[in-house]
Amino acid sequence: MVSSIIISTAVVVVTITSTMMIMLFPLANAISSPSSSTDEAEALRSTGWWNSTSAHCDWDGVSCNDAGKVTRIALYGSGKELGELSKLAFSSFPSLVELWLDDCGLNGSIPHQIGTLTQLTYLSLSINNLTGELPLSLANLTQLEVLSFYSNRLHGSILPAIGKMKNLTVLDLGNNNLTGVIPSSLGNLTTLTSLYLDGNQISGFIPSQIEKMKNLKSFYLFYNGLHGPIPPEIGKLKNLNYLFLDYNNLTSVMPSSFGNLTNLIYLYLDSNQISGFIPPQIGKMKNLKFLSLSSNRLHGPIPLEIGKLKNLEVLYLSYNRLHGPIPPKIGNMKKLIFLNLGNNNLTGVIPSSLGNLTNLDSLTLRGNQINGFIPPEIGYLLNLSYLDLSENQINGFIPEEIVNLKKLGHLDMSNNLISEKIPSQLGNLKEVEYFNLSYNNLSGTIPHSISNNYMWTSIDLSHNQLEGQSTTPHEAFDHDKGLCGGIKGLSHCKKRHQIILIVVISLYATLLLLVTILGFLFHKQKIRKNQLSKTTKAKNGDLFSIWDYDGTIAYDDIIQATEDFDIKYCIGTGGYESVYKAQLPSGKVVALKKLHSWEREDPTYLKSFENEVQMLSTIQHRNIVKLHGFCLHNKCMFLVYKYMEKGSLYCMLRDEVEAVELDWIKRVNAVKSIASALSYMHHDCVMPIIHRDISSNNILLDSKLKACVSDFGTARLLDPDSSNQTLLVGTYGYIAPGKLNYTLH
Repeated sequence: MVSSIIISTAVVVVTITSTMMIMLFPLANAISSPSSSTDEAEALRSTGWWNSTSAHCDWDGVSCNDAGKVTRIALYGSGKELGELSKLAFSSFPSLVELWLDDCGLNGSIPHQIGTLTQLTYLSLSINNLTGELPLSLANLTQLEVLSFYSNRLHGSILPAIGKMKNLTVLDLGNNNLTGVIPSSLGNLTTLTSLYLDGNQISGFIPSQIEKMKNLKSFYLFYNGLHGPIPPEIGKLKNLNYLFLDYNNLTSVMPSSFGNLTNLIYLYLDSNQISGFIPPQIGKMKNLKFLSLSSNRLHGPIPLEIGKLKNLEVLYLSYNRLHGPIPPKIGNMKKLIFLNLGNNNLTGVIPSSLGNLTNLDSLTLRGNQINGFIPPEIGYLLNLSYLDLSENQINGFIPEEIVNLKKLGHLDMSNNLISEKIPSQLGNLKEVEYFNLSYNNLSGTIPHSISNNYMWTSIDLSHNQLEGQSTTPHEAFDHDKGLCGGIKGLSHCKKRHQIILIVVISLYATLLLLVTILGFLFHKQKIRKNQLSKTTKAKNGDLFSIWDYDGTIAYDDIIQATEDFDIKYCIGTGGYESVYKAQLPSGKVVALKKLHSWEREDPTYLKSFENEVQMLSTIQHRNIVKLHGFCLHNKCMFLVYKYMEKGSLYCMLRDEVEAVELDWIKRVNAVKSIASALSYMHHDCVMPIIHRDISSNNILLDSKLKACVSDFGTARLLDPDSSNQTLLVGTYGYIAPGKLNYTLH
């Protein structure tokens, strides 16, 4: 029996040895038999990717060394459809150091022969249609420094053998269909600076061995299926700059070891199921600029130590269960641009120290139990464009200092206990597009500057105790008392002279006939004047209040202004629509996006048209293009926008003369504006909105080079309570921070 066991063992060993020799023979043969320059030229020509009779070292995307051996192949973004990756005979290029075939229309699987490129240091096959699993032979590429298969359709698990690539600095396997767990061998990649595994279906969580990645600076794991607690070992990644774990199913608490990540700049944990307190150790993360913990189950107070984050620019804690007062020390974070504490259980008053945040662009405290007065120090926030204090228990009065906020575009104080009068100076806020003071205890007369402000797109003062005259639609003042005006649903206002006239008639009966005649003539003349005024206003209606009058008349004005959409008014043409510039009878200049006649029959484009109307009617932001109105008719369909004098960012950058005008500072301001609009859509809308087509073509500039996002035809609403998340679609143009550090296109 012993001898039979020995024989069986020997057979197994021989079998395994033979199998390994058979598998490794082609690889060894390829390495031991270097190809000639002629062989390399023929291998390149046989792919059909080049069509040239010159020396192969002179071909586009091909580089050679002094010996004439190919060392680099780079065809990224070539616009070609290269087809199967297997067309390239990898074994013919033993000296190849760099292979860049991003966005080249590659398909099929990654051949195992790729393991013959043992000298390779850069391998990037991103943004293609590659399928199949990662080949085992990748483990032979031990010299690799950059490995990127981003945005393909690869499946299967992450190879544990990748842990052998100890020279890797960038590993990007994001936006694929990878499953399984993250192998513990990744902990061996101690030189790694960027790790991207986002947009897959990976389960399980971070292995403890990942703490060995002592040079790791970027760690992206959002939009996966990660679940379970966050391991405390993550606190050992002390060189980490970027940590993205958002949009997963992480549970338990935030480990106090986060306080060790003192080099961290971005921390995104939003849209998980994290509970417990925010650890006070978070105050040690002195380099933090972005902190997002929204849409979790965090409770307890906001730690006082958060005020130590002096470099913080974005703080999102919304949609949690936090309670207690707002720490006054938040006023120490003077670099804050976005502050959102909405939809929690916060109590107490708004600290006056918030007036120190002079860089603040957006402040959201809605959906809490905050009480007390609005501090007058809020008037120091001169850069504020978005202010939402709605759905609280704020009382007292509206401080007049708010009129200092000249950049304010969104003001919402609805559903509070605010009383007394509305400051008349609020009507001087020229940038406001959304104004809501409904469901309060406001009293007194409606200021004339507000009731007749046609520049404001949306105004709501309903469910108060206001009085006075208004020409604004009745719905804006619903359930108020004592209102009058020439609008259906309101009583006509009584003039003081009419009351005096009644008294005079009762005292001087002898003058009854004369006074009656004079009063009748005066009243008739006044009615005629009012009717004429209304007719003129309707005919030459201001399109900025298009909802206030007959849309047919507005349509006639537009047809007349464009001479029935004459070509001379056309300022741009796309695949599905044309854009016209029109000056209305009132002097206003607008842009009209008109759907081509042959597209109106297609339900797909009709749905896109209706989707854009729905989105732009819902959102109001100074960096989102303003929709004034629309026409939906079987003969003509168009959208009416604010006219943006400078056109698209794409056209301006393409023009050499205009591109000089758009200097570095103005470009940075444009990026900030677009970031502000995206932040508003993602975090501040009742239902988050995903644009899905951000590109330079859809960013418009006005005469002052202020940037606005346009074209919401492919936008989608995102339900935060749904387990189904919207993945990246549309134009490839939105890349997470840090991801461009190595990308060449």
